[in-house]
Amino acid sequence: MTRDDRTRPPHGARISMTGSPSGLFGELFVDREMAALFDDRATLQGMLDFEAALARAEAEVGIIPQQAAGAIAAQCDASLYDPTEIGRAATLAGNPAIPLVKALTARVAAQDTEAAKWVHYGATSQDVIDSGAAQQQRAAYTLLLDRSARLAHALARLARTHRHTPMIGRTFLQQAVPIPFGLKAAQWLDPVVAWHDDFMLYGQSSHQLGGAAGTLASLGDQAPAVQEAFGRIMPSIGAVMTPSHTARARQARIAAQLGILTGHLGKIALDVALMAQTEIAELAEPEAPGKGGSSAMPHKRNPVLCTLILSAAKRTPGLVAMMLAAMPQEHERGLGGWHAEWPTMRDLHLTAGAALSQTVALIEGLQVFPEAMRRNLDLTNGLVMAERVSLALADSLGRGAAHHLLEEASRACVASGRHLRDLLAEDATVSARLSPADLDALFDPVTYRGASDAIIDRILVAYEEEREHMTGHA
Repeated sequence: MTRDDRTRPPHGARISMTGSPSGLFGELFVDREMAALFDDRATLQGMLDFEAALARAEAEVGIIPQQAAGAIAAQCDASLYDPTEIGRAATLAGNPAIPLVKALTARVAAQDTEAAKWVHYGATSQDVIDSGAAQQQRAAYTLLLDRSARLAHALARLARTHRHTPMIGRTFLQQAVPIPFGLKAAQWLDPVVAWHDDFMLYGQSSHQLGGAAGTLASLGDQAPAVQEAFGRIMPSIGAVMTPSHTARARQARIAAQLGILTGHLGKIALDVALMAQTEIAELAEPEAPGKGGSSAMPHKRNPVLCTLILSAAKRTPGLVAMMLAAMPQEHERGLGGWHAEWPTMRDLHLTAGAALSQTVALIEGLQVFPEAMRRNLDLTNGLVMAERVSLALADSLGRGAAHHLLEEASRACVASGRHLRDLLAEDATVSARLSPADLDALFDPVTYRGASDAIIDRILVAYEEEREHMTGHA
């Protein structure tokens, strides 16, 4: 037995990588619902949808017989074709459209030899592949908007519920000043709302019909009418009336939007994971039997959702860069750049879709522990309120003197282990200006919110405005 024989899968076995939810990695990197939109069958159906729409458009204009359009459309069902066989031929042809058109023509010819003459009439392979991909991305567009709406609804509930729940704000991973947890949730929400709005406008791919070199010259004077009819028939925002065979800004923008979304989801996941650390324990992922366990340590509860979301956030920048790198394409048909888009856009949608689904699960089931947040606020014996006291003293002492007083008191707090409030109460300069009740109020983190309420309200107003365009359940 050769090395190749040992490593080759058994006859008939499927090689399943992370792009399939049925393989060894399950749904760690791609969820079943999104994967179904980009599997081989869906890819074939998208291309066949193009062929059926093309035939109908040409029949509507009178270029081909109505009977031929019907005969062609009747064979545009992906279940009639073998993806493996077409893929084998695509290896030699350079793309799957060529063998698919050949197979479609053969099936139509078996029913109507005259109709077979009109299959794929006037179109080119890129029209088929790009329009087929647009069909798939259109379905993904709807699913992504639905999931981002669910995430927005969950984050809005979190922001409202914890509007006044105090926690410590952290800068450079160190304790800074108190903030409401609702503010953090609102700041998670804000980019999701903005992304939903942008993606509604710019996130849908478009079908196209340009023929061999973008002119549709083979259709003569009727070419514009065919394009118009094709745009009405294909269920999308319409065909690009100016063919975009090598003008790839639309696809690049979609890729960038998916990268921006996944990057922000990674930010949410990183915050949650850090706040779920054993020593902090302010948040926890949703519980489920067997979730987050360790093969070595029975006590572990690992943040697996955060881990997977962060994995997606680390993968997407390279995919977005690939789409940007593919933009400079040669003349009227790309030499490799267009081909590089096919797996890249698929992987971007699968990766972003899975991360979004995981973030929805994370936030909808997020466990919040206000008692732990309050405990962590008290870790520094009141040092995190030093800024507030300094500002309260600045009116009577001057900003510099007040800052120096609090600086010295903070050093004494650290050295003695006593609470900063108690040390200040014993200071004559402070007690002459601030009563015990004043100090109690100054050391209450719940009342040290600044513009937090206004910020939360502004974000929630933007959410409510966008909510009119959202799907999902509030």
